[in-house]
Amino acid sequence: MASSSPIMFIFVAFLFAASSLSPVLSHPIPSDSGHHRPTANQTFHPGLQLQKLKRVRAYLRKINKPAVKTIQAISCLNGVFYVNLSPDGDVIDCVLSHLQPAFDHPQLRGKKPLDPPERPKGHDSINAVAETFQIWMNSGESCPEGTIPIRRTTEKDILRASSIKRFGRKLRRNVKRDSTSSDHEHAVVFVNGDQYYGAKASINVSPELYGDNYPRFFTYWTTDAYQATGCYNLLCSGFVQTNNKIAIGAAISPRSSYNGKQFDIGLMVWKDPKHGHWWLEYGSGLLVGYWPSFLFSHLGNHANMIQFGGEIVNTRSTGFHTSTQMGSGHFAEEGFGKASYFRNLQVVDWDNSLLPLQNLHLLADHSNCYDIKQGKNNVWGTYFYYGGPGRNVKCP
Repeated sequence: MASSSPIMFIFVAFLFAASSLSPVLSHPIPSDSGHHRPTANQTFHPGLQLQKLKRVRAYLRKINKPAVKTIQAISCLNGVFYVNLSPDGDVIDCVLSHLQPAFDHPQLRGKKPLDPPERPKGHDSINAVAETFQIWMNSGESCPEGTIPIRRTTEKDILRASSIKRFGRKLRRNVKRDSTSSDHEHAVVFVNGDQYYGAKASINVSPELYGDNYPRFFTYWTTDAYQATGCYNLLCSGFVQTNNKIAIGAAISPRSSYNGKQFDIGLMVWKDPKHGHWWLEYGSGLLVGYWPSFLFSHLGNHANMIQFGGEIVNTRSTGFHTSTQMGSGHFAEEGFGKASYFRNLQVVDWDNSLLPLQNLHLLADHSNCYDIKQGKNNVWGTYFYYGGPGRNVKCP
């Protein structure tokens, strides 16, 4: 990475992020690219399909680690017990901590997860509008100490990708280092011009939109702007999970409703001053794990920019702007209960202290499609509403 390029965090809710570290809340969204859709004259080749399925199953054996316990929902009907998937369709495997994918990495092989680091000064549990949790926990089961919950990858997950190589990765070409590109649109706030050692915010959970209707909490990391490195969640050697209560990539609940009750969670990423690793905190003080410092070049020291907000992909493959919604699908001006928001925005400085944001900048690439509006008060600190419907009369 060029030394002049901005190195940053990005907190992006509900869609995709382009950053070195990105803890994200996301909805499954339909692509407007037209990929993977069957065509009328598509030819079926049984031999090729069988070979592909064999490769997929071999890959699954590699990435799905042996479980000491598997968690699924159990229901009872007329005295008969049925084992079902949880409402979000997830199966959770409890995997021994030292056998998680991160420890396949040569620099981590044979080691164990680190103990929790010192929290930044001024850190406390922000009072959420209402606390969220993960749906798989509805079963009443939990992963035992010494293990971590991992959402099991299925054949369907991999077959949705264009290839095994691209599964779990956001490979892009010619992406600028500041996360901007011609087919990505943003409604974000950002700070730059200083040295940043972490960031924190609370993000509300949007109403159902597409797919299985459940927002999901996932992470992504890359060191070269998505050219070759990085992956989602625990799908490659990188992020080290230390918590046995959070399954990265699993659905979260409850969800906010339009003009109804709102739910949000706190997220914080910061650099441990002792070891230099970047830690992730979820909700009211739950440490999820860390990205080892050796994964990164410039982030081995600090970040030069932090972004908060939303990003969507707009390829205009149909000749029109995508109808993909950002946030709740409503513009920022609609405010609380209708538009999505970030609140209590803070950064971590060189002294491992949480501070309010200063000199905040706003950016909306196409405000007729998605916009953003900033505010500040004594309860929410620095906050903003953002989002929009995508294609509309003013956004053709």
